[in-house]
Amino acid sequence: MKNILVWVSLLLVSVTTQAQRSGGLKIHAHNDYEKPTPLYTALEHRADYIEADVWLVDGKLLVAHERTKVDPTRTLDSLYLNPIARLFAQHKGRISPDRNYAPALVIDIKDKFEDVWPVLQTALGRNIDLFNPLANPLGVQVIISGNRPRVEKMLDYPMFVQFDGRSTEIYDDETNKRVALISDSFWNYSRWNGTGDLPDADREKLKRIIRRAHDQKKMIRFWAAPDSPDGWKQLRKLGVDVLNTDKVAECRAFL
Repeated sequence: MKNILVWVSLLLVSVTTQAQRSGGLKIHAHNDYEKPTPLYTALEHRADYIEADVWLVDGKLLVAHERTKVDPTRTLDSLYLNPIARLFAQHKGRISPDRNYAPALVIDIKDKFEDVWPVLQTALGRNIDLFNPLANPLGVQVIISGNRPRVEKMLDYPMFVQFDGRSTEIYDDETNKRVALISDSFWNYSRWNGTGDLPDADREKLKRIIRRAHDQKKMIRFWAAPDSPDGWKQLRKLGVDVLNTDKVAECRAFL
């Protein structure tokens, strides 16, 4: 009986931990590739979304914020896809020893989507079992952001990819299933810099956009929002689901 009670207690702790990890605020590691150790820092601090901006240069997907800053040695393969494959091999079929942790890779396409997609599809296809959560529940979900296909074309692409939605877009039921979350610029609704009080008028505008995303059963993220504890606190009060941050370690400590 004692062993059964111990087992039940451990099970309840496990269930509670999983519930805590699956709920609450999530972290989007913005411009992760600019960190001294791309991918690994985000993984260390359990970022839920890890962002890489990509440009198509001479047939290769290079990772950089601006085209003028591309480096031919910093490819999507070298910084993300190959390390992910090594981690899956190291941890016997998952990216982390924590079975409850499965981050998404957000690929922010800076060039024309139609030009980038064939190259990206080929790159992902080399280890498709790692990037297809439909077939592998522990796989890394790929989310296409930045330059994406038009809404009416999203259903034309493989089911293993999802898309970063926008507040201005309208989705039918089937397309809505392909949208991972809604993202928008904070500056579209407020110029609050994180100091003092968020203006009431701005607060109401933000609440409307957040409510619209939630009505679609989607989480919402704002880029260009104040990236500080005061900013995160206000976003949490508003009902934002995903904190966009360049300060992953500090944000995780805040949460």
